[in-house]
Amino acid sequence: MKINKFTSYAGALALAFLSVSNLNAQQLKVPAPSPTQSMKQDFALGSITIDYSRPGVKNRVIFGDVVPFGKIWRTGANATTKITFTDDVKLEGNAVAAGTYGVYTIPNKDSWEIMLYKDLTLGGNVADYKPENEVLRFKVKPTALATKVETFTIDIADMTSTAATIELMWDKTRVPISVTEEIDTRITKNIQSALAADTRPYFQAASYYYDTNKDQKQALEWANKAIEQNPKAFYMVMLKAKIEMKMGDKKAAVASANKTIELAKEAKNDDYVRMAEKLIADAK
Repeated sequence: MKINKFTSYAGALALAFLSVSNLNAQQLKVPAPSPTQSMKQDFALGSITIDYSRPGVKNRVIFGDVVPFGKIWRTGANATTKITFTDDVKLEGNAVAAGTYGVYTIPNKDSWEIMLYKDLTLGGNVADYKPENEVLRFKVKPTALATKVETFTIDIADMTSTAATIELMWDKTRVPISVTEEIDTRITKNIQSALAADTRPYFQAASYYYDTNKDQKQALEWANKAIEQNPKAFYMVMLKAKIEMKMGDKKAAVASANKTIELAKEAKNDDYVRMAEKLIADAK
């Protein structure tokens, strides 16, 4: 069969079009059924990072059906759900060294088992789950949610300087896990080292002692030294007022609050004016 130039050109063009179409089909992006999320939360002196995939309810019965009771669950979808602690912490009172762990769970109606796992590649292949790879296993009690959570969510709530709650939430179930970190000894050492240096963080040291109800007399001494270094720092004077209030010296606290108002007005900071006025009202 004789092939002319036009036929060859048309065939090449069709082949090129088919190749481009195939390439576009391969590159087509659609929404993931269980989108991934990476969330990082500063906590105590370090941070907690959680990487996981988020399946949806999609009109299904979740716990007891999609996620059977009494069986190991990957705690999400797709790859291994991972949690990273930059510092040593405690989960429900159990010591956990800094590092990255897989999170697996066994849901039940009245209690959940939470497991931290060394193998980060297991994913959903729970038939290959090996108890010897567990770092920790403990139980917690789930609670019922009044409002349905459509998309599986892991959150960190109830934050304080040394404690928080990791929450697993899906459908109408919430599973709380307490996390704590011991930082007092470390911070006390850091304060001592910092105060021995040329630049002394008196304000930060006084704030920590005030917030953690440590020696308020020492906190007041540091607050005064901070103010000596920064006489116009209204926020430092406000801290002094709060320390004096906590010590029961209302007269001194009111005097410091009035000084705060004067300096804060000068600096055009209405927030600290209101804070000082509230302290004065509380002292009456």
